Amino acid sequence: MINLPNLLTLFRILVIPVLIGCLAAGGLWADMAFLLYVGACVTDYLDGALARRQGLTSDLGRMMDPIADKLLVGGLLLALAGMGGLRFGSLYAAILIMLREILISGLREYMASRNETIPSTRLAKWKTGMQMVAIGCLILGQGAVGSLYDKVTWYFGVTGAVLLWLSVIPTLLTGTGYLRATVARMRG
Repeated sequence: MINLPNLLTLFRILVIPVLIGCLAAGGLWADMAFLLYVGACVTDYLDGALARRQGLTSDLGRMMDPIADKLLVGGLLLALAGMGGLRFGSLYAAILIMLREILISGLREYMASRNETIPSTRLAKWKTGMQMVAIGCLILGQGAVGSLYDKVTWYFGVTGAVLLWLSVIPTLLTGTGYLRATVARMRG
């Protein structure tokens, strides 16, 4: 159970409070938050790729990976919302994303109680990737007001907001697909 892919997933979970603390501290710490975030996103790719390549896939890894993704995305969306970092209406996109994640977690729990699973789709992986890029831009958009880089951070904030809204499309599509699949299994 303790292997490199699972350790990478565990790292992604453990770095979340540090990342949020750095983001909240602002200034150069926010830059550190961005670097930690990039590292966490890289582990999201590496843990699955290494597990498949080295034949180290496990039930624990399959369970922990989506949880780590949801904690990372959800934690940062909440932190950004609390700091006023979800500008340009992107707070509403974040709410839709969080509602979908809670719904899917409930559906997965229900299916697990029936010894069944809801497999992840390629579109769901793209959804997570889009959300991660959007959040990265939103983190970069947290620059100090009035600084030399104010316009650059503003552009990152706008880009992050647009990408977050665009990620709502696959978020709702995959959520609807998972809901339909679960209902079909419940009837069958």
